[in-house]
Formats: sequence, C-alpha cells, structure tokens
Amino acid sequence: MTPTRLVTGVLVFPDVEVLDFCGPFEVFSVTRRDPARRREEPSPFDAFLVAETADPVAASGGMRVLPAHTFATCPPLDVLVVPGGWGTRREADNPRLVGWVARQAAGARLVTSVCTGSFLLGAAGLLRGRRATTHWASLDRMRAAFPDVRVDERAQWVEDGAVLTSAGIAAGIDMALRVVARVCGEEVARETAKYMEYPYSTDDRRRDPIARASWG
Repeated sequence: MTPTRLVTGVLVFPDVEVLDFCGPFEVFSVTRRDPARRREEPSPFDAFLVAETADPVAASGGMRVLPAHTFATCPPLDVLVVPGGWGTRREADNPRLVGWVARQAAGARLVTSVCTGSFLLGAAGLLRGRRATTHWASLDRMRAAFPDVRVDERAQWVEDGAVLTSAGIAAGIDMALRVVARVCGEEVARETAKYMEYPYSTDDRRRDPIARASWG
C-alpha cells in the first residue's frame, strides 16, 4: 500500500523571491523515503505552486512561473509554504491572499515561511505569541509590525509548534529539510540534503555573517 502523500502548497505572487519558493519546492520534490528507489517511487510530498489567479506570475528578476492551482481550486493543504520577497510589502495588504493563508493554515499540519514571508503569516494572525524570524534586514521591521511576536535574530529557522519560520532566501532550504525531518525522520532529511549536495545541519544558529556581526 502506497503511503499517503502530503499535499504541499507553495504560494507565489508578483515579485516573490525566486529561491524562497524554488528552494523548498526542490527539497520536497527530491525527497524519497527510499533513496535506492528514487526513480520508482514518488516524493512523500505532493508539492505544487498556488497563486491568486491562473495567470503566469512574474517573480523577482523577471522569472515567470505558472501556478498549478489558484486560491479557488487549491485543495486543503497538509503543508503550507509562504515565501518572501519585495512583493510581500504589497501582499500583506491583500485581503484575498491573507485570508487564503489564514484559512489554509487552520487545517494544515505544518505552516512555514521563508524570509519576509513571515510578514504574511503575521498579517494572517498566525504568529501571535510565537517565536519567529525573518531576513536579517527586516528583523527590526518585524518587531515594529508585530510587537506580540518574539523575534529571534539568532536563528536560521524557528520551530514553534506547527509553525516554522526561516531567515533570508537560502534559509528556506534549511527550513524545508526540517519539515522533511519532522515528517519522514532525520535519516531521510540527511539523504535529501546529500542528494542535493547541500550541507545538512541540526544547528539552528543563523549562519549569515552579516547578521551575526550585528549581535555585538
């Protein structure tokens, strides 16, 4: 009997940061419970892109991507991934997007963000009273916008119950590997990182030297 795959929606919107959504998508698409059967068995994560409409989405740098689902057609998600980028400044005031995030999060097993995607989780009320992080350049802005959030400037990723937030851009890969570890176990997460030739770490300390220098 084939195990049920986790329905994993990766949100995209205009001016989304490319690696913010491509990094986690890559992690979830190449994960295998049995690496020896990589070509025979699918990933335990059924990952796809979701956007407000079915139109192509122009990401940062001009990359254009085509969502598999709209807010109207997206099924209930087990895992929600909310990336960041310059577009979050606009989308935080988009009631359709924020409302969709809130509704999907209510039934999801895990809710995650990358970089300034945390501002969309915050706008949806999902970070109240929680620890969270974001891109190092937006930490002060996050404190000002969400005073009830315990902003962690030293973490590469933060796990607070079912909500995982991560630092800037490439940290989304680390966050996604943590999701793999929670769902499939540490060994599968390590094998996934090995396949990607990406350094796997259980140390959640922020690795960005610029951010570390700001600690004093």
